[in-house]
Amino acid sequence: MSERSARALFAARLVQARELRGLSQRALGDRMGLGKEKGSSRINRYERQVTAIGFESLQKLAEVLDVPVAYLLADNAAMADGILALASIKNSQQADMALLLRSLSADPSFAKLLVEVLHLPDIDHERARLALLAVLGR
Repeated sequence: MSERSARALFAARLVQARELRGLSQRALGDRMGLGKEKGSSRINRYERQVTAIGFESLQKLAEVLDVPVAYLLADNAAMADGILALASIKNSQQADMALLLRSLSADPSFAKLLVEVLHLPDIDHERARLALLAVLGR
């Protein structure tokens, strides 16, 4: 990935996270401790891809937006969604979810079947879970 495209992805993710939190550029900059005027200008330059962000500022930005740093650097929307999903579960469950993702990627046909089931209209997720547990003998 080129530096320019990485910067564009970061800028898009920053705008998305800021808007999801209902923050203006000025409010976000102020919450980062940059002051209202300087902060607004700095956030604007990040979003317009004029200025690159440093590691310390990236960490502070992620904290203020309440997202993982990895979310702001994700290659695409699906990866960003996955990062947010992993971040929303307990740390003790994250290793299990990572194992599940690796297992699903190792067997694309099973992953495809699972996705098809999840896209069924009016699916009863609890009934599907119980059926899966029955198949696994649990």
